[in-house]
Order: sequence, then C-alpha cells, then structure tokens
Amino acid sequence: MHAHRRRLARLLPLRRDRHLSPRRDDPGGRPRPVVHRLRRPRRDRLPRARTFLDRPPERRRPHGLRLRDPLLRGRRTRPPPAADGARRARPPPAGAAARTRAADRVPEVDRRPWPSLVAGGVVTGRFDGRVALVTGAGSGIGAACAARLGAEGAFVGALDLRAAGAKATAAAIRAHGGTAMALTCDVSDEKQVEEAVAALVASFGRVDVLHANAAALDREVYGRDRELDTLDVGVWDRTMEVNLRGALLMVKHTVPVMPDGGAIVLMSSVSGLVGDTVHAAYGASKSALIGFTRYVATAYGARGVRCNAVAPALVMTPTAQRALTPSQLADKAAERLLPWPCTVDDVANLVAFLASDESRCITGQTLVIDSGTLAHRPQHAIQRSRDHP
Repeated sequence: MHAHRRRLARLLPLRRDRHLSPRRDDPGGRPRPVVHRLRRPRRDRLPRARTFLDRPPERRRPHGLRLRDPLLRGRRTRPPPAADGARRARPPPAGAAARTRAADRVPEVDRRPWPSLVAGGVVTGRFDGRVALVTGAGSGIGAACAARLGAEGAFVGALDLRAAGAKATAAAIRAHGGTAMALTCDVSDEKQVEEAVAALVASFGRVDVLHANAAALDREVYGRDRELDTLDVGVWDRTMEVNLRGALLMVKHTVPVMPDGGAIVLMSSVSGLVGDTVHAAYGASKSALIGFTRYVATAYGARGVRCNAVAPALVMTPTAQRALTPSQLADKAAERLLPWPCTVDDVANLVAFLASDESRCITGQTLVIDSGTLAHRPQHAIQRSRDHP
C-alpha cells in the first residue's frame, strides 16, 4: 500500500462492522479498509475496445454514420406491410381537423406552372389574366414595354397624350394576338387620370401592373431645358408636372384598384443620379422619382404592392438617332463600357422582369441599365477618347 493510502487509512475512524470488509484473497478472512476501491485495475483486466477494428464485426459501422432512427438501432426492422398490400395509416393526431397545412398558410407562393420560352426570347405566361397600364405608350420605350406585356399574356391599357400613338400601340398588340385598349390622357391632369383608370377598370375589372413611363420629352419642353441661368420657369414647371406629378397621380388612382396587390415600375434616368451642364429640370424630376419610389414601396408594401424604378442611359430610339449629331453619338459611345447601347427591347425586358412574380421580393429599388456608363471613373472615358480619337 502506498504511503498516502496508509496515512488515509490511519485517519479514517474505521469500525469493524461497517467500514471493513473481508479480503477475498485472504482465506483467513482478515478485514481490509474500504480505501482499496482507490486502487488501480489489475493487470489481467483487459481495457474496453475503443477503436473501430477492436469492435466485433456485427457492431462495426462506417465512420460518420449515426443511426439516429430508433428503428435502425438494435438491428430492428420496420414492420411488414399489411396483408392486402396497403400501407398502415397512422391515426390522426388530436385536433388535426382544426389545423391547416403549411402550404395553406403561405398564399403568396406562386404555384403556377413555369412560363415557357418562344422565339425571340419572349417569356409567355407570366402575365396571363393580369391587367397592365402603361403610360407614355404611344412610342419609344412605352410602346415596347406595352408590346412586351401584351405578348406575355397581359390585358394592356396603352395610355398616351397623343390618341394616334395610343391607338397604334393597341392595334399592334391586338395584331399579335393580344388584348389591349387605347386610352388618351394628360397624366398631369388629375381628372383625366381618374377617368382613364376608371375606363380601364370598367373593361378589365382591376389593375395588376402600372408602368409610369410618361415624360415631357417634346421639343417645347425638353428642348428648352438648357442652362440654368437662361432656363424658363415654365419649362421647369411643365417638366415637374408631367414627370413627377404624373407619376404621383397614376399611383394615387391605381393602387386602390389593386385588390390582390400588384407591381409598379416607375421610369427614372441616369440623369437623376449624376449631374450635367444642361437638362437640370429633367434630371431633378428623375432624381425625385427615385426617392418617390421608396416612399411608395414603404406605404403600400403591407398590401402586397411593390414599387421599383428603372434608370436607363441613352436609349437608341429612332427619335434619339435623329436628334443627336454624329459627334454626340460618338461621345455617348465613349462613355459606356460595352460596345452596344441600350435599346427599347432591353428596357422592356427589365420592366417585364420587375412587373412579374420573378421579382416578388424586390421593392423600393432603382435598377440602372446603361451598358456600363456609370460603372467607371471619368478618367476611363477621357483616356479612351485620347487613345481612339
């Protein structure tokens, strides 16, 4: 016995009848103290198997496999199927009739079949049975967006200040198998906006998509939006009336007729993100639309209404090509990173995406589509113009 065990044995007030036990290896039955439990195991006692190979073959299993299923532990098997081949049905838990499935508690998940692609990359089926209202649909970006929504199954209301342009866009949609009606309206006049929205609701019942694209781009307004020191106040007021107040009035009278929520896509511009020496009224109105987008998304998000904005750079429409000189077109080409400019179809693709359920978690955002115009420092454009005069 070690010294510390002997000292411990002397300190313990051992009684012969309680704290002492006979030694098994002593035939005389002499008692020994209980401290013998502190001794080490005997040399002939084998340690417990701790490795994979030391276990019996029937208890070996690959590393990393945990049999958490109680039916798999203890080599138990599942009960055999019923005699008639039918699976045994578990009894329903208490109160199961009052419970609802998780799928029934999430109605916002779109379980419609996936849309299909046709020639030209147009997705069909995304807007089947939905009503879309597009302002400024007489030409340019508005006409392309209205045609895209109509090609994908939407009932389109083509609204424009010029009756001829609205009718032409609606006729083109119907010629390709779609459904559309022409609406004539000045978006800066609240009474005309209310009447136009009421006419669309009277024909189709509601509004699901609003694309506010109307802007004052005629020569009398945009053409006179030049330097600030010579800017006419009437040009400033008319620009704000059409570009900013027009979007406000369309949202004001369209959201109440969106019973199941909807999508709003406003048309901003890169002019609202950077400054320039001309077109201050136009740029200020487009910058205000970016902030207005966040306010609309915040105000009506709980009702399932999303609101986003699109900010394109120069879009190569026939009007833009006629208005710009070759030197101006060369300057615009030097500003962008990609060799190709934006077209009306590119903008229509983005608008259709933001209006569809594929972007149902995107709201309050401004998406820039500019072929890389704002993605670099100005020195890049300067150096590029020097290298390629």
